Amino acid sequence: MALNPQLFGNGMPVPFVNEMFVLARDGVEFEVDKIPGSDGGNLKAKGTIYLSNIRMVFVSTKPVGNVVAFDMPLLHVHGEKFNQPIFYCNNISGFVEPVVPDNQNAAMYSTHKFKILFKEGGCGTFVPLFFNLIKSVRQYNQQAGMGTQPHVDPLQAAQTPVDEMMRHAYVDPNDPTRIFLQQPSPESQLRRRAYHPAEHTM
Repeated sequence: MALNPQLFGNGMPVPFVNEMFVLARDGVEFEVDKIPGSDGGNLKAKGTIYLSNIRMVFVSTKPVGNVVAFDMPLLHVHGEKFNQPIFYCNNISGFVEPVVPDNQNAAMYSTHKFKILFKEGGCGTFVPLFFNLIKSVRQYNQQAGMGTQPHVDPLQAAQTPVDEMMRHAYVDPNDPTRIFLQQPSPESQLRRRAYHPAEHTM
């Protein structure tokens, strides 16, 4: 997880090298715990979820304190499940491990619990694509021998083939999810190469 990843002016996350955005889902409410500087450490906001072959990024409609966006690498997500409560909206809940900078101790960072609530429209497009993508990312990385490392590089997920999955996606007419059949062309060809900026030494 990374707080406030780089965004373009239109709110779209700045992609990593080889990152492919699969979909964007507006009208979600996002909850996550253990956020420094937020109300009791809990963040609750409305906005858009972007899903790619590397990560899920929540971008808030309005900043909440110092938080504009929250980045969750797919290889760091675990315990995810789809919930259909009787008296509340459908949601996906789970846990995400932090992306720890190379020069810092992992014990200083703790696991976050998150929830994505679908309050506007259905979720019949988003949910299957999310679970299929996360399953593909895990399978590909286990075959590549990356799955057993305690702190996997989140950018390893970029090698996961997603084209075939995209061609056979079911589209729920009640779900406002936008599927990217072609990569959105933001205002620049800027690409990120790492989660954390490199330390400059003089």
